[in-house]
Amino acid sequence: MAEVLFYHLTESRLEEALPDLLERSLKRGWRVVVQAMTAERRDALDHHLWVFRDDAFLPHGTDAESNGALQPILLTIDPSQRANDAHVRFMVEGAVPATLDGYERGVYLFDGHDTEQLGSARSRWKVEKDAGHAVTYWQQSEDRRWVKKA
Repeated sequence: MAEVLFYHLTESRLEEALPDLLERSLKRGWRVVVQAMTAERRDALDHHLWVFRDDAFLPHGTDAESNGALQPILLTIDPSQRANDAHVRFMVEGAVPATLDGYERGVYLFDGHDTEQLGSARSRWKVEKDAGHAVTYWQQSEDRRWVKKA
């Protein structure tokens, strides 16, 4: 079973929080899939990961390219895409995976100011818990640190 984390964004936007979490995953030696809801959002994240900080580099690509298997971070809209044999799967803004079986970790990132994303996260909590995954809930504090709430 996978460890499933729910990250409730309250103080920052996805573009601010995601790169740090991806860096942490790569430091652990994990390969990553990031699942977005639309091709436009996937492509916007692709662009953002190239320019998010001058002193950082996150090796990544999208499933729109033919070299997905080579990517340490693969951005996708496909709920079952795993060409890079990822250890961890991030789902952003309400994306839902086909399964988390075979992953070490699943991570849902959702905007606390978006009622649809909140509703999706609540329903996914129940689904993942009922599937037997170990679930935890993290919320941002005012200083943007992650605090475990459940």
